[in-house]
Amino acid sequence: MAATHETRIARLKRLEALLAPGRAADACPDGARLLAILGEGYAGKTPQARRRALQRDLDELVKAGRIEAVNPGGKPLRYRRVTDEPDDDQAIWEYNLRVMRELVAEALPERQIDRLWQRLLTNAEGPRLDEGRLRIVPDTLRLQAVELYPGVLEAVIEALARRFALRVLYKNADDECGEACVHPQALVQRGPIAYLLALKNDEEEPVRLYALHRMIRAQALAETPARAAAGFDLDEYIANGQVDFGQGELIDLELRVRGYLVAVLTDCRLAAGQRWEDEPLDSDFEIRVWAQVPSTGQLLRWLLGAGNNVEVVAPPDLRRVVAVQAAKMAALYADPDGE
Repeated sequence: MAATHETRIARLKRLEALLAPGRAADACPDGARLLAILGEGYAGKTPQARRRALQRDLDELVKAGRIEAVNPGGKPLRYRRVTDEPDDDQAIWEYNLRVMRELVAEALPERQIDRLWQRLLTNAEGPRLDEGRLRIVPDTLRLQAVELYPGVLEAVIEALARRFALRVLYKNADDECGEACVHPQALVQRGPIAYLLALKNDEEEPVRLYALHRMIRAQALAETPARAAAGFDLDEYIANGQVDFGQGELIDLELRVRGYLVAVLTDCRLAAGQRWEDEPLDSDFEIRVWAQVPSTGQLLRWLLGAGNNVEVVAPPDLRRVVAVQAAKMAALYADPDGE
């Protein structure tokens, strides 16, 4: 089990305290000596794993300027403390600062700030912000989560974590019940509904979606290992629109945009290759936007939710769908008194 953040900090502090300042090189301990003293703090599965963990801690303290190798290039390396007294708060912050910078450097180029927030909320090692200092607020109406049958969630998590097959009694959208042996691949929470992505019975493909609230009964099968779907990649599955019940076909989307959406789409792009330009001065809209995106139900809902601040120019099929849906909505409100 990986050490918690607090456990590692305590280990670093103890390691630093063992290394007295000002000692002659031959009186300074090497890694083997330190591991013999701190053996219970490095409870790895093998001696090699424990040595690697100790070396990572020594390297961390050297980078922080807390300790130094007194015989650089020598074998084995010997260490002593640089300062007279360990500055616990400063050492902890310097360690956290380096980890935080690494997290940010990883998230920014890929524009994955949402993943960074999740890491900061759940970090076991490194900087952590609790929910009193960091909150993720949805930008759409948040529906109440569905109710699950007793024991289902526990069985699904166990099967996925331990790579077991899962026996389920499942009720489909037509209220028809059937039993199946499914092979879990991943879990996805979409809005208020959680879905299990799994292979069914002896099928090699496709990876199917199973809504957890439609599982009446579930049992992890310890004697049956789950089969892995060939080439399955969760990020790719989501990017292709499968979780949103679409085919994930990429389309070349062209929009005319105005109002509040101008700032939204120029700051937060629809896709990595998005481009835009100003509309002519006599246009009813402010900018024209081009982007290649998956054709999904999520995209259609977003376009309809934008109201008259966006016009779909292309592709023609999507323009017709939006026009039909908009006409149906307008018909509902033809009588402003609802009579």
